[in-house]
Amino acid sequence: MRPHIIHVADDFWNIRGSFKLGGVVDIGTQASLVRRGNGKFVFLDSYTLSDAVEQEVVELTNDGRDVEAILNVHPFHTVFARKMHERFPHAKLYGTARHVSRFPELPWEAIRTEDVALHTMYAGDFEFSVPRGVDFISANENVHFSSVLVLHRASKTIHVDDTLMYVRFPRLMRTVGLPDAMSFHPTLAKALEKRAGAASDFRDWAEELAERCRGAESLCAAHTAALTAPKKRGATIQDRLVAALGKVGGKLTVHERKYG
Repeated sequence: MRPHIIHVADDFWNIRGSFKLGGVVDIGTQASLVRRGNGKFVFLDSYTLSDAVEQEVVELTNDGRDVEAILNVHPFHTVFARKMHERFPHAKLYGTARHVSRFPELPWEAIRTEDVALHTMYAGDFEFSVPRGVDFISANENVHFSSVLVLHRASKTIHVDDTLMYVRFPRLMRTVGLPDAMSFHPTLAKALEKRAGAASDFRDWAEELAERCRGAESLCAAHTAALTAPKKRGATIQDRLVAALGKVGGKLTVHERKYG
């Protein structure tokens, strides 16, 4: 994937990047640059900026001097954390507990991105949501379900890694009525906590998320695609979230039968 920037909305830019599994299969990745109400910028996630993308970023951010913070919101998206800090060394660096354990030498802030204290700190610009009923940091290194979802209030844009996936199908499939699809990450069944009530907690969280996203106009998902307001047709993002929950109903039922 050729790295590029999507101007999603006023004050919100989504960086689509390249990430190759085993150095071969490019599944893509993302970071978002957001201008806060105070005029300063924050990054949601980290990415090593290519020359062309970096040029756009420095023009927006006063050569990077107006970047005040980097919020790494997915515990298993750690590859680019060091490079992002090196490029913006003055920006406050926030990460999940796993980021800190992976790179203890970096100057992490004491508050973690999954902490309510951070969510309160940035509440004027963002609304954060951490999935319930699932492991936030799975002991299984292949289960990357959970992340901190971020809704930018002003632009009505959601930034999400892995937890939700959005796929825009090729042109031929769109012509036969399959334009796109939104779904929860396929590792949900493995991510659910092995205890009674976990499936119910997840279902409640997903329903609350759909309600909190009422009126959302764009969604930027890692590895797949960005659903932006100009491209959005048909169902609202809220309705798509409700439908995505319906698709995993069987997995939740199986878990409830086993654990309660």
